[in-house]
Amino acid sequence: MVVCGDDGLAHRLAAELRGVYGEQVTLVVPASERSVRPPVVVRARAASALLDRMVNAAVGLTGNGNGGGSGAAVGGTSGTSPGSEPPGGVRVMEAAEPNEAALAGAGVERADALALVYDDDETNIRAALTARRLNPRLRLVLRLYNRRLGQHIEELLDQAAALAYGDSDGGPEGGAGFDASTTVLSDADTAAPALAATALTGTSKVLQTGGLMLRAVERPPARDGVSPVPGLATLALLSPTDSAEPGADQGPALLPDAAAVRAGDGRATVVLEQVSYAGPSLPDGRGVLPWFGSLFSRRLRWSLAGMVGCVLALAVALWVVTGIHPLSAFYLTLLDLFAIDDPAIGESVGRQILQLLSGLVGLLLLPVLLAAVLEALGTFRTVSSLRKPPRGLGGHVVLLGLGKIGTRVLTRLRELNIPVVCVESDPEARGLATARRLRVPVVLGDVTQEGVLEAAKIHRAHALMAVTSADTTNLEAALYARAVRPDLRVVLRLYDDDFATAVYRTLRAAHPRASTRSRSVSHLAAPAFAGAMMGRQILGAFPVERRVLLFAAVDVGGHPQLEGKTVGQAFRAGSWRVLAREESGDSPGLTWDLPDTYVLRASDRVVLAATRRGLAELLGRRGRVGA
Repeated sequence: MVVCGDDGLAHRLAAELRGVYGEQVTLVVPASERSVRPPVVVRARAASALLDRMVNAAVGLTGNGNGGGSGAAVGGTSGTSPGSEPPGGVRVMEAAEPNEAALAGAGVERADALALVYDDDETNIRAALTARRLNPRLRLVLRLYNRRLGQHIEELLDQAAALAYGDSDGGPEGGAGFDASTTVLSDADTAAPALAATALTGTSKVLQTGGLMLRAVERPPARDGVSPVPGLATLALLSPTDSAEPGADQGPALLPDAAAVRAGDGRATVVLEQVSYAGPSLPDGRGVLPWFGSLFSRRLRWSLAGMVGCVLALAVALWVVTGIHPLSAFYLTLLDLFAIDDPAIGESVGRQILQLLSGLVGLLLLPVLLAAVLEALGTFRTVSSLRKPPRGLGGHVVLLGLGKIGTRVLTRLRELNIPVVCVESDPEARGLATARRLRVPVVLGDVTQEGVLEAAKIHRAHALMAVTSADTTNLEAALYARAVRPDLRVVLRLYDDDFATAVYRTLRAAHPRASTRSRSVSHLAAPAFAGAMMGRQILGAFPVERRVLLFAAVDVGGHPQLEGKTVGQAFRAGSWRVLAREESGDSPGLTWDLPDTYVLRASDRVVLAATRRGLAELLGRRGRVGA
């Protein structure tokens, strides 16, 4: 695999490919990036490989060979300087730009996949066109900020691969087991779901497919005859805690069958469960007219209620004093209120006193009516723009920042029906139009100023998500929110991985009972880029101790291990397991809990869990595959 880039995402992606998927990686970076320490990675062996690589590079230990069999390439810059391949399977090269010489030196002609993750769209597009010409069978993953342009580039590169395959293989995703697809991703689109999942579940390790959000949860072993909730499927049996047990397998058992699960009742399990939001919903406020409570303030509503009570009291008093019909009494009271000429000359003293009181109340009513009109006009003027947080709101997510990342996070949170209150300092921010369209309350103001977070109801919020572009602003907002609510769940977006790790450890130590997550965008985006490099069918991966489970969407047709077999027959313990079947037609989605007797048809598309070796066998891939 070849990865080319000029920032932390390239290093993170290389570590993800090596540490999670066990792939051989060539990393191409500019010369200046050699002196930059790579981000802290999740897995220790990946971190060790990257650090070894950086040390070797720093002392000038570079080799000369093109190295590397098939793999994924991470692209870099031109003026190549072939690098050595340190232990750990990550080979590093220096290149000023990803030109033809640099890509050829990285071994793109023999690579399975190439990721171009430069910060500049034009650089990535130019390198992708060159790479497609060098290797039409190459699987391409591009990082582009312009999504509309990305769709056109994806179609163009797939068409180029199809033309190259035309004489032999028949298409970019067919023939000889090669997948020459092109996938265009952006940081915002890939990081936003993980950020939203962190606010909802406290972890970014989630799998999203078929409109569902799934996570792997560790369940303790059954105690006192009480079994834990089984979940959608049992993914693994964890290592036994009693290491003295003779002959016990000390590693986890991935994808066990029912007999193994029953036999391992003393071991903790990892199960797959659906994540959903069950808290209060946010009223959308849709309709021709706003609700009366949103139209007038509370103080004005009480004033109007008091004036109506006075009018009714005067009408009743007039009815009692004069003995006329109640409707006539109410009518005469209104005439007196509005000073319509009908003086009570020759009437009783009680009638005259009531007329004077009615006139006085009418004078008091005029400013109240004027205030009501002005407030209603102001409400109508802003009802089509930005909403204010409704009174009594609680259990919501306070989202700081409506930039590129914040806008995607907001959209994802509303797709999950999670109530959100946004805070934005820029009245021209790009995400305000999205908030207006989704009818989400927005507080305009600097989050570092006192009273802004209070206006967003932070004291009753479920979580705070600080995703502005300024690390110090995010950190200051998190610290202030923790001062208000020590148990508040906090999710921080920080640019630097090391800084994010230090902040996480400090906040976790200061507030051990509260959930704290600090992540960089490259940390959140790397898994999606790595999955795309493995192929479009890869949905994600979950680590289980020192092993990894992959999740993939696979067409049954063309796979003899699945086609024509029942779900029970297709299940191979320790290798793969069919979890769900994709529905098509008017109501697309996933069907879980497939019976073991269901026969898989060639037209079916299924979601399955597999080990790396099992998925390689199922997809007919050869080469180096981890356990």
